[in-house]
Amino acid sequence: MASFNRVILLGNLTRDIEIKYLQSGMAVAEIGIAVNDRRKDQGGQWIEETTFVDVTLWGRTAEVAGEYLGKGSPILVEGRLKLDQWEKDGQKRSKMRVICEKMQMIPNGGAKGGPRGGGGGGGGYRGGGDEGPSFDESEYGGESMSAPPPSRGGGGRQSSPPPQPADDIPF
Repeated sequence: MASFNRVILLGNLTRDIEIKYLQSGMAVAEIGIAVNDRRKDQGGQWIEETTFVDVTLWGRTAEVAGEYLGKGSPILVEGRLKLDQWEKDGQKRSKMRVICEKMQMIPNGGAKGGPRGGGGGGGGYRGGGDEGPSFDESEYGGESMSAPPPSRGGGGRQSSPPPQPADDIPF
């Protein structure tokens, strides 16, 4: 049977972004997004409901988010669901998260929590807590966390591959 694992969320960041780096130099950021829903109850009264979602950003996407977004910033993410499972103190635990594949910063017209000024970057690794593993190291080559990689100079954007001529598109 076929399956489809796709998530699109539009919400606001619940905290400032902190960037971590794998030994390979790959950036990783774990963010929280608050997604609001408004619906009527049986009595016709409007109910505001907020869902908090954990999202993992990778590579340049994580770096851009860390540089330009802060707590309260609106953000749109597209990705896939992943279930993390671990054991702590003999108790089995699990946590559903979104692995971000695309991220879009949303302009908010100067409202609270807009893009950060000054071009600040992310912080260091914040470990501990009861949240479980921050990511499955085995899924990403078993790399462990380290200090940020040395500056590569240039700091420019990574270029995308050139567009294909229309007759080379396979559909």
